[in-house]
Amino acid sequence: MMRRRSAAACLAGAALVSALAGCASENKTAQSNLIVIGANLEMTGSNASFGTSSLNGIHMAVEDANIKGGILGKTVQVVGVDNRSEVAGSADALAKLVTAGAVGVIGPDTSSNVIALAPLVSSDKIPLITPSGTNPSITVDPSTGKTREFIFRACFTDPYQGRIMADFAADRLKAKKAAVLVDNSSDYSMGLADFFTQQFERKGGAVSGREAYMAKDVDFKPILTKILAQNPDIIFIPGYYQEVGLIIRQAREMGASMPILGGDGWDSDKLVEIASPQNLQNTYFCNHYSQDDNNPALQEFIRKYEARYGYKPDSFAVTAYDSANLMMEAIERAGSTKAEAVSGELTKIRDFPGISGQITIDDKHNTVSSGIIMKFSGGKREFVERIDPV
Repeated sequence: MMRRRSAAACLAGAALVSALAGCASENKTAQSNLIVIGANLEMTGSNASFGTSSLNGIHMAVEDANIKGGILGKTVQVVGVDNRSEVAGSADALAKLVTAGAVGVIGPDTSSNVIALAPLVSSDKIPLITPSGTNPSITVDPSTGKTREFIFRACFTDPYQGRIMADFAADRLKAKKAAVLVDNSSDYSMGLADFFTQQFERKGGAVSGREAYMAKDVDFKPILTKILAQNPDIIFIPGYYQEVGLIIRQAREMGASMPILGGDGWDSDKLVEIASPQNLQNTYFCNHYSQDDNNPALQEFIRKYEARYGYKPDSFAVTAYDSANLMMEAIERAGSTKAEAVSGELTKIRDFPGISGQITIDDKHNTVSSGIIMKFSGGKREFVERIDPV
């Protein structure tokens, strides 16, 4: 019950800060003592779990900063706008945040939504940090190979987590044959599927089949029938929790007992609700953090988060907390809210003490960080191993 009340309160808060976005431009003089950080997040729609967690994390980071005196001698205000888990909604949200006077934006969480904003972020000249968008095209324009000046990420990339999961499948699970189910409406899913496949084949494995679905599909039995007929050793599903939960449940109902693997898009309590705990046995996914990490700062965050919201944070809350702190650190270092100055300082971040671990931003505006392999046991996430970057 506490979780439902917290979620309702969060959505109510989202509506409130969205309203602020509409009127903030009319009160710039009155609010000159404020620095506005925007949040462009998936607070409703198919990925609502991600945005709700991220907004919680951002609020906690900003509150911590304001307790210490804010930044540049000013109070920091969060203006959150719901992008409805849609590309068009993400563009609408960015426009509202620019009008609201945001000097930096956290989000969106999903790769397709961030990629779609790239031209707008460039023309608006507003620094943006995605907490969890992992597709390489977010920070590097694939048509030119150039790093996008104003876009950064606070997480690992798909080539990295694709390699981690392929190595785990081949080395730890001794898999020789894999099947892949990919969401063809998602840049994240398609990219991660490709990177997993490439690495799995380098390890001597074979991908026996690759079947496609689309976001919001609900009946996966036809493609599962094809996949299971090939008798793969493992199934890799690089999707988001809504569809992944249904796929896992239906696969188990059809008698599939092999390990099922995925990426960070699995990290949601909703996945457990949709798939059910018993169906999640023998499943593994790559993630950005583990609740078992003994980092004192992380454990303090987990304690405060649970006390406030009634449940433990997922990785989206953690990386959003880090994202907000990175943005505020860059503004403080720049001594300015000018976009070029803030982006310039973000490029210089080295060994920043994030709660997800030390954060370094490389020349492609990516975060150099560890990946963590998790498993489900009794519906609970459990740490398996940490893979450090090489």
